[in-house]
Amino acid sequence: MTEGNIDKRLGDKNNRLSEAVRLAKLWKEQSKGRKATINDIAKIAGVSKKTISRIINDSPSVSETTRSAVKEIMNDLGYIPNPQARGLNFSHAFLIGLIYDNPNPQYVVTSQEGMLDVLKPTEYELLVHPCDRAAPDFIEKIRDFIQRQRLYGVVLTPSVSEDEALAAMLQDIECRHIRIASVELGKPEHMLVTHDAVGAQQAARHLIELGHKTIGYLSGRPSFRSSQERQRGLEAGLAAVNLSLDPHYIVEGDYKFESGLSAVEKFFDLPVPPTAVFCANDQMAAGFLQGLRLSGRRAPDDISVVGYDDFRVAQNVWPRLTTIHTPTLEFARIAAYRLLEKPIPENLQDYKAPWLVVRDSTGAPRI
Repeated sequence: MTEGNIDKRLGDKNNRLSEAVRLAKLWKEQSKGRKATINDIAKIAGVSKKTISRIINDSPSVSETTRSAVKEIMNDLGYIPNPQARGLNFSHAFLIGLIYDNPNPQYVVTSQEGMLDVLKPTEYELLVHPCDRAAPDFIEKIRDFIQRQRLYGVVLTPSVSEDEALAAMLQDIECRHIRIASVELGKPEHMLVTHDAVGAQQAARHLIELGHKTIGYLSGRPSFRSSQERQRGLEAGLAAVNLSLDPHYIVEGDYKFESGLSAVEKFFDLPVPPTAVFCANDQMAAGFLQGLRLSGRRAPDDISVVGYDDFRVAQNVWPRLTTIHTPTLEFARIAAYRLLEKPIPENLQDYKAPWLVVRDSTGAPRI
């Protein structure tokens, strides 16, 4: 049926609503409790699914008779449009993608929470999509995900945000995107920079002020730019007082708790163990603190420990972790605002760099 059919079936303005109620009631009697879909609404109303989408999106191209009748049918059947239905009349669905390959689950959860804070008052929904950057077809899979879901845009988190081939693909398919990364990697309109080296430099300064001169670094994955930048910041902080990071005092981790746990003996097996360790994230720092306890040691008596991120785990361990606070929640909110091209609230405009949070895991070195 065409849109004109419902106008003929419903007659004048006085009869249209009662006829819509009758049609909806008849469908409910025959459906045996099944929830109505957009296809059902279109069939009952005798119009196309695209017309239903136009009505959902308040398009002016639908007659008032049809609009009133269709809305009455939807209300009577309790039909709630989903984001895909809202997008049928557009080149995209009302869906935003959060794409990640970060092994830290708290980072992903916090980013998701921040984006949802912005999306909840809008018509947009969030799709969270994990990926494996090491997979040979990972770019093709992301392209397929974006095109299959008809995403409005995507937010990329580290380290997937660091992939230039992926960024080029997004440009090619004209997909809106924001890249959250530790340094500027592309066009400013697509970037949200977390300035990881600045945070690491603050960690170095804190340890130096406590009197530490022999400082170790528990890195993240070497391929992650964030790990590289945090090492660069630590080295810059040491260089400011004519100290350096000895390569023997670098232990490779992978941003996971277990790599922090195993790093303890690697540092204490050195001929001269460091008096402090800067861990590239809180998960590894928490593992390191656990490793200290299992070996009969503790922080800060035997060694000072600094983390990075300031997620919940930093306050749930003992001793409470001195760490670098990265405003992950706020960055995710900013990314969502920018992706939707909405003004960024004033209270978010000062979140540009991480900062030091001093707790109980650091102290002066033993003499």
